Amino acid sequence: MDVSAERFVERLESYRSPEEAKKYLRYFKTGKGEYGEGDEFMGVRMGQVFALAKEFIAMQPDEIEKLLESPIHEVRAGAMSIMDKQTRSKKTPEGRRKELFDLYLRRHDRINNWDLVDLAASYVIGGYLFDKPRDILYTLARSKNLWERRTAILGTGYFIRQGEVDETFKIAEVLLSDDQDLIHKATGWMLRTAGGHDRQRLLGFLDQHAATMPRTLLRYAIEHLDKEQRSHYLSLKKVK
Repeated sequence: MDVSAERFVERLESYRSPEEAKKYLRYFKTGKGEYGEGDEFMGVRMGQVFALAKEFIAMQPDEIEKLLESPIHEVRAGAMSIMDKQTRSKKTPEGRRKELFDLYLRRHDRINNWDLVDLAASYVIGGYLFDKPRDILYTLARSKNLWERRTAILGTGYFIRQGEVDETFKIAEVLLSDDQDLIHKATGWMLRTAGGHDRQRLLGFLDQHAATMPRTLLRYAIEHLDKEQRSHYLSLKKVK
């Protein structure tokens, strides 16, 4: 089977829908100075993108990079989905995982929206780093680039799946003063997930930071707590 970037785009084109493209333009608010500005859309449903990515799971990294260079959002989403699926596969050797990790970081300039980060950060970044030094996550967390910061916290999602939550809380501390709502949501999401593995660690983190953390971050983090606990931490925020 031809698993080239050119063939992937040809297949994707067959699902093009002007009506769906209009929906994406409204959803991502492109062209209005917000996230994803400059993206073009075919109007392909993400379920179709992901199904096609599964067929093209064997694509080589240099071909994946060609997809990342596309101005079309669904093409880049396909690239991220292929990277994620390759990394998850038990058949993928360590050398290829390293190539995908390096490609993700080297072409982070093409990973310019929250959904693209969310598609691959956990396994491509976190999965590769799990048994290695994790200094790069702190570099990303302090980056001026919004999407690199989101990668830092989402990358810890793999660690949480393995029952390890330390890195999530440490990266979250770095991001507490972030001024971007998409970082608040991602950080709160990861804290909430980590709290599912270690509730006392989450409560301790909230005891220390709830009064000063951004409200959106707090609301996401406490979502799975009981009503009394949620009210308590929200009241700390009001007291500030």
